Amino acid sequence: MSRILDIQFIQWTAMTVSLTLAIVLLLINVPRTEYAKKLTRSKTTIATNFMIGAFIFGYTLYHHEIPDYEDFSAITMLIITAFSSITMSYSLINLMQPRYIDSSRLLISVFILFFVSAILTESFFGESRKLFRITTIAAIVLYVFQNSWLIIIFDKAYRKSLDLLEKYYDEDEEHKVKWIRFCYILTMLTTMFILIYMFLPKGLIKIYTSFYILYMIYFASNFISFLGSHKLLLDAFGHSAFTEPARTRRRQKSRRKGTGTDAGADNTDDVTGEFAAIETALKRWVNEKKYREYDKSREEVARALGTTKEMLQLYFTEKVGLDFRSWRTDLRIKDAKQMLLDQKDTSINLIGEMAGFSDRSNFHRQFTKLVGCSPKKWRDTAGHPELIM
Repeated sequence: MSRILDIQFIQWTAMTVSLTLAIVLLLINVPRTEYAKKLTRSKTTIATNFMIGAFIFGYTLYHHEIPDYEDFSAITMLIITAFSSITMSYSLINLMQPRYIDSSRLLISVFILFFVSAILTESFFGESRKLFRITTIAAIVLYVFQNSWLIIIFDKAYRKSLDLLEKYYDEDEEHKVKWIRFCYILTMLTTMFILIYMFLPKGLIKIYTSFYILYMIYFASNFISFLGSHKLLLDAFGHSAFTEPARTRRRQKSRRKGTGTDAGADNTDDVTGEFAAIETALKRWVNEKKYREYDKSREEVARALGTTKEMLQLYFTEKVGLDFRSWRTDLRIKDAKQMLLDQKDTSINLIGEMAGFSDRSNFHRQFTKLVGCSPKKWRDTAGHPELIM
């Protein structure tokens, strides 16, 4: 009896935590922008997931007097995690790729899951144990298939989001979205672990439920923290989502204008003149050490140079033979090398930040890659690491 009470106490705690997190998420406001509508939808979906979890925990507690309460708790926990894997996947994927999964797919998946859950619950209360076992196995197979499909979709969406960040920002910004991947991995590990429990001796459901409570708190805290500092993703992902049609129209218009021999000659002269202007602007930009500014998009840099992102890219391809991002990283590392020797009392991490690196690990990685040694070794050897064997 005491063991059952322990399970119920943990489930009461889980229901309370889940409901509280749902309310907190719903009360948080986000900016009223086009892309932020997707962010709001993601927030609402996660809150709805917590509400569903709270409802199912309550439904489980309502049947606390049944003989096989622990087995029933395992079944309802499987249902909770199944809903969680769908809604969390939908939320995180659409956070990175707003148009990757539409709401109709989510509704269809939730409807199917609700139907399967109803059959599974009904078979548990039925008289045929054989039917219940068959239903449970079928539910587990569908559960594994569902999660495998979601993992594949998430991986594709995550890779695309990294491509967007790389195209929009001229420095390594992956570290700012790694929490999404980590939370998703944690979500899938948490939800899939229930399958291990289904084949283990009974008596561990309260341990799993306790772990699930910690998971909910950790996930919600990370998501809430992201809501307060989401500008990076809004800039890059929102830019991609809402400017692609405009870029397509501009390319079509440019192709129409560029027909004919005279037009081709004029375009060549225009490009030559534009390259000269960019070269002059770049020299001034380097002298003013503007390369130290981080979290700048390519459009912002191009605008500061008096040109366009496309023309700047063409200039580096044709004239420099190096992409702008690598060229600027090289400038920053050269700057950092000198500051490490001139400012020995300044910390290495601060030197990296002063040189234009917003992330400490990125600075150390780029420095080691280009120089061949760590910043510390460079400073300790006075710029002659090759003399130390």
